[in-house]
Amino acid sequence: MDGQHAAAAAGKLTGTGLGLRATHIDRVLSEKPEVAWFEILADNHIAPGGLVPRQLAAVRAEYELTLHCVGMSLGGTDPLDMDYLKNIKRMIRDYEPVHVSDHLCFSSFAGYHYHDLLPIPYTEEALSLVTERVNRIQGFLGTRLLVENVSTYLGYHDSTFDEGEFLRELTTATDCDLLLDVNNAYVNEVNHGVCARAFIQSLPLERVREVHLAGFEDKGAYLIDAHNNQVAEPVWSLFDELARLIPDVPALIEWDNQIPSLEILQREATRAEQIRVRAAADRAATSVRINNASQRQLAEIP
Repeated sequence: MDGQHAAAAAGKLTGTGLGLRATHIDRVLSEKPEVAWFEILADNHIAPGGLVPRQLAAVRAEYELTLHCVGMSLGGTDPLDMDYLKNIKRMIRDYEPVHVSDHLCFSSFAGYHYHDLLPIPYTEEALSLVTERVNRIQGFLGTRLLVENVSTYLGYHDSTFDEGEFLRELTTATDCDLLLDVNNAYVNEVNHGVCARAFIQSLPLERVREVHLAGFEDKGAYLIDAHNNQVAEPVWSLFDELARLIPDVPALIEWDNQIPSLEILQREATRAEQIRVRAAADRAATSVRINNASQRQLAEIP
């Protein structure tokens, strides 16, 4: 293994990763490109046996992986889908991901499963429900979840928390961590007028273990979190500010539709990594200046 892969093999994410899609698996296995780590959309890979598990095992031999889920329905009212969770638990056993994540939403109702991440009201009742479900899921899987903020296209009059407050209360109640999607925060700012910077600053940033960066589709009057474009400049700006607050957090380039070449994805990852490295260097330099100033003040004390 090269140095980049060896760092990942220690079981801690470093740098900027890419979402692994079927289009690129053959090339990843044959060329072993310089990618820090890969995220697996677990729902695309839960069927046992066949070619895909062998391919994933081969990728896992070279790279650290994370599992990103869309089917836990953390905010749902249907009973937990234990067959689904058993498949996720099997994937955890087989691929030893660093993180397992899902979204603050519901994705099923009355036995029907949807292809959308549907928003929940931010109320005490919803908090109690999500807390109970996250605690049960974490206990069953034997791992701490990362819960991701979602893009939304409607709100609820009954909400008594804002999104940041709800997530803060959830992390306290369940000891879960957060996956912060910066693009989703910006989409919500445009769609709802909720300041993305204020939302990010309201979160318990010490709980953020991973960041997602993606591109949206501009519909004029609103944005859709379509994952089909390069990261937009306002999102890069938000990420730059975030990286200065938590410079060591790993980032991921998420691109799920109209998937481009691996080279384009790597260029996006390179930009994210440059932001991370610059933020870490600036923070270290600031720390040195503060330390030197403190030493001079001490030296001047008679």
